[in-house]
Amino acid sequence: MLPQVSIIIPIYNVEKFLSRCLESVVNQTLRNIEIICINDGSTDNSYEILKKFAAQDERMIVINQDNKGPGAARNVAMTMAKGEYIGFIDGDDWIELNYFEKLYDTAKKYDADMACCSIIRKYPSFKTRKKLDIKEEKLYHSAIEKYKITESPRKCYVYNKIYKRSKLDFHKIRFPEGVFFEDVAFSIRALYFLGTLVTVPKTTYYYWVNYKSTTRNMTNIKQEDLLAARQDFIEFSKKYHIICDEKWYIKKKITYKCFGIPLMKIKEWETIKRYYLFAFFPIFEKRISL
Repeated sequence: MLPQVSIIIPIYNVEKFLSRCLESVVNQTLRNIEIICINDGSTDNSYEILKKFAAQDERMIVINQDNKGPGAARNVAMTMAKGEYIGFIDGDDWIELNYFEKLYDTAKKYDADMACCSIIRKYPSFKTRKKLDIKEEKLYHSAIEKYKITESPRKCYVYNKIYKRSKLDFHKIRFPEGVFFEDVAFSIRALYFLGTLVTVPKTTYYYWVNYKSTTRNMTNIKQEDLLAARQDFIEFSKKYHIICDEKWYIKKKITYKCFGIPLMKIKEWETIKRYYLFAFFPIFEKRISL
């Protein structure tokens, strides 16, 4: 019997959190799953932890590779996946024990291509914050509806959903490799090209705020990748006539600071440039010729 869900976990230097993640996965109430773990060149003890768990659970597959980034790691796992649906988890996060059972059963109930649930952020300071709050079980059909309920593209999370594998393969939806914010390109295409999405209340994905993670500190390269992801969305939305929050059509943002205090921010769209005093108060705008 083929797995009902293939769970894909890219891992890079998360030894402090990995056991918590894997415990939440191997103890899922949905038992017919496969767990594909890609150790993406970890230099800590992550690989040893993976091998220990794999020795105790035959559903787990561990692949060890050189560091190529989460996009490439997930793509490798997707070529191996056999499940009816695919789900993603990051190695420092965790899920409720009935997480995949509720997502899978609800997706099957509505014959949906995707199922989506809430996200709660957990901080080392014990602070908790709801990042996405799904309050009702409801089926969504149009791309605009799906973007709106998942708060995309501003919140392009891949890990609080399951996706019908055959549809991802048919539309050749994969992650960009070698860049940050690879989840943006994947999410906007999955939400658009896959069919219906059903929301699943009362189940939660727990996102751990790891201050050492690859996307926490915004270097110049990461900023460039974010702008490239935004530009990709702009081009995609034009091609398929998608209208979303105008914040995601910003091509460039520049902030001028003095002693760490923002004095002026400039936001540039396709046809307009706006100037903000103290990075907040709009004071001037200029039309841009195309």
